[in-house]
Amino acid sequence: MSPSRRSQVTLFLHQLPFLLWLVALWMLLWGQFTWLALLTGLVAAILVTRVFRLPPVELSGRINLWYGLVFVVTFLGAVVKGSLIVAWQVLDFRRQPGAAIIAVALRVDDDVIMAHTAVTASLIPGSLIVDVDRENRTLFLHTIGVRSDEDAEHQRRIVLGWEARIARAVGSKEELQELRAKIAESHADARHAAESPRDGRTPL
Repeated sequence: MSPSRRSQVTLFLHQLPFLLWLVALWMLLWGQFTWLALLTGLVAAILVTRVFRLPPVELSGRINLWYGLVFVVTFLGAVVKGSLIVAWQVLDFRRQPGAAIIAVALRVDDDVIMAHTAVTASLIPGSLIVDVDRENRTLFLHTIGVRSDEDAEHQRRIVLGWEARIARAVGSKEELQELRAKIAESHADARHAAESPRDGRTPL
C-alpha cells in the first residue's frame, strides 16, 4: 500500500467515530430509527465530511463503552422526562412556566465535547441553544421553567452534567483530569461560600 493510500485509510478510520456520530444525530433529529433514516443519515454525513471539505476533527481516540451506555440511557430518560414536564407546563393554566436565556461556561476545552453538549441540550425538550461563544467556551440557552436564580443555576448544573458524561465517554485522559480538577475546585468554592460569614455575621 502506497504512503498516500495508507494516509487516506488512516484518516478514514480516525474520522469513522465522527461519521457514525453524525448518522446518530441525524436519526435523533428526525426521531426515526429506520433503515431509511440510517441511509439518509449516512448520505448526509458523507456530504458534510467529504463534499464541504471541513477540516478534520481531532478526536481523542478514547471511547469508554460503559460511560457511553450511561450517557445514552440517561439521555433517553431526560428526553421522556423533558417531554412530560413541557406538556404539564403547557396544560397548567394556573401559572406561567417562565423562561430565560442563561449562559453556561463549560469546563472542558474541546470543540467536539462542546458541540456534543450543545446538541444534547437542544435535543432535550424545554431548552434550546441560541448562541455559542467558542473562545470563552460558553453556551447560551433559552430555557423554559425558569422563575428564579435557583432555577437558572439548576439548568446550568444540568448542562454541565451532560458535558461531564460526554467527557467521560469520549474525552481524552488529559481532559478528564482537567474536568476532575475543576469539579473539585467548584466543590471547594461551594464549601467555602457556605462556611463564610454573611451580612457581617460570624459563623456559629
